[in-house]
Amino acid sequence: MKKAIRILDLVFAAFLAVAYPFIIIGSAALPDSLTVIDPSDRIVEKIYSVSDIKDASVDYQSAQSVGTNTADLKLFGIIPVKSEQIINSDSRSVLVSGQPFGIKLYTNGVIVVGTKDINVEGKTVNPAREAGIEVGDVIISINGLKVYSSDEVEEIFNDNNGDKYEITVKRADEYKTFTLAPVYIDNEGSFKAGMWVRDSTAGIGTVTFFNPSVGTVAALGHPVTDVDTGEIMPILNGEAVETKVTSVTKSTASETGSLSCDFLSKSIGSLIKNTDEGVYGKYDENTDVSLCCQYEVATPQETERGFAQIICTVDESGPQVYSAEIVRISYNDEVKNMIIKITDENLISKTGGIVQGMSGSPIIQNGKLVGAVTHVIVNNPQRGYGIFAQTMLEESQNE
Repeated sequence: MKKAIRILDLVFAAFLAVAYPFIIIGSAALPDSLTVIDPSDRIVEKIYSVSDIKDASVDYQSAQSVGTNTADLKLFGIIPVKSEQIINSDSRSVLVSGQPFGIKLYTNGVIVVGTKDINVEGKTVNPAREAGIEVGDVIISINGLKVYSSDEVEEIFNDNNGDKYEITVKRADEYKTFTLAPVYIDNEGSFKAGMWVRDSTAGIGTVTFFNPSVGTVAALGHPVTDVDTGEIMPILNGEAVETKVTSVTKSTASETGSLSCDFLSKSIGSLIKNTDEGVYGKYDENTDVSLCCQYEVATPQETERGFAQIICTVDESGPQVYSAEIVRISYNDEVKNMIIKITDENLISKTGGIVQGMSGSPIIQNGKLVGAVTHVIVNNPQRGYGIFAQTMLEESQNE
């Protein structure tokens, strides 16, 4: 009897040794929600395959009967692994681009990009920092007056007889008010606040798609950030303009390359939102979208490791299709959803892999739009991160 119990204990221990890794890895790797277009699609098995859990026998509620909008995932039909939220969705298509464009953004407020020490009578002071103002703060108003440009801020600061300023800033979605006392500089004959500010930025990116159902353009897959502070530029308004690729600086293991483009005079649309998931706007009525190709947007669980393609523009020939490979998928990272490897020798010879300006390049797999390239991996420029197309699609539909 004791021998039988010991055997059962060993069997149970072996079972736990096998099951436990599946539970831990599965819970961490599986997404918190699943988008279902075809209810008969065995979506969970696909996800387990992506997550390196290949031989799990999974039992879950059919997506056809998700009145509670949940699905219980069980290992071997017994051990609970995770509860998923099920989102039923219709098939959605967009017009995929891959065209580069010029970005002009003007901020909603003025960004503090630096503070400056000032020498006064042999002492070093920093009025802005001493007031509590930090790099990355967005100045909303000064003495109750709303400011929109760095010229306005400079004019207000220059018109001063030593009075203190009440400065309201936005910091991490919170508004704070500080009292700043400027200092007088004898050799300049003026008062100084000790800060550098910026009200606009410009750059180059790639259009991912045009969503005809709401008339929205989606691009980049990541936000436009200030070059000095790394903070997201709070957009007041912006413009997308046509560009012409003039040259490419190739990426290497030690330095990220970039596209060099001329900004042309023709506007192609307005930019409305600058978010973690990309830049969004509206095309002008006369913007030609006839070169865009229609693709169905894949759900995240349809994305697979393996062969894929990207569409990008790196010379005067316009958007071209290049081969790539999806080597890793992450469902629970908000924006770094996949790692993509460039395998096309032609593209590698031109760019060294991924360069600045390719952000937003559409990723195609199995005839569907699965995502967009967002960042290069600095030490390995043939690899980079991508965001799920569904995430960008949902953001494009939000007002």
